[in-house]
Amino acid sequence: MNRLDGLLADYASSHRTRGNLVCHALGITLILYGAIAMLLELRLPVTPWTGAEVLIAAMVLFDLSLNVPLALTMFAEALLFDLLARAVAEWRVGALAFVIGWAFQAIGHAGFEKNRPAFFRNLAHLLVGPLFLWNELLRVRPIPRA
Repeated sequence: MNRLDGLLADYASSHRTRGNLVCHALGITLILYGAIAMLLELRLPVTPWTGAEVLIAAMVLFDLSLNVPLALTMFAEALLFDLLARAVAEWRVGALAFVIGWAFQAIGHAGFEKNRPAFFRNLAHLLVGPLFLWNELLRVRPIPRA
């Protein structure tokens, strides 16, 4: 089993119910948009870059180390959110999306899954969650289930 398969299998073990997956699809989407929208306000000194570009670059590099097709989908999603956040141009909308996204995560685990989030075991799951959702949607790789 390669690294991606191991991460997806571990993540899947905490995300088995349909209700939790729906909550995560909404929650992760809102969290990612919110993080990008808020980080657009953070300008890096002596560069044209913001914290949003740093976040996107870090995500893409991590994702590329695991799987190129999934990394490309995440890059496309992040670019779309970056463009949307620039169009909205209001960090408070991003902050609200971020908070609501985490509420969906909590509802998914408390209400449907009855377990703790996977990132409590492994912080890498904060980056694996979006990949897991894209993989579930696109079926890029079969996920070994325990």
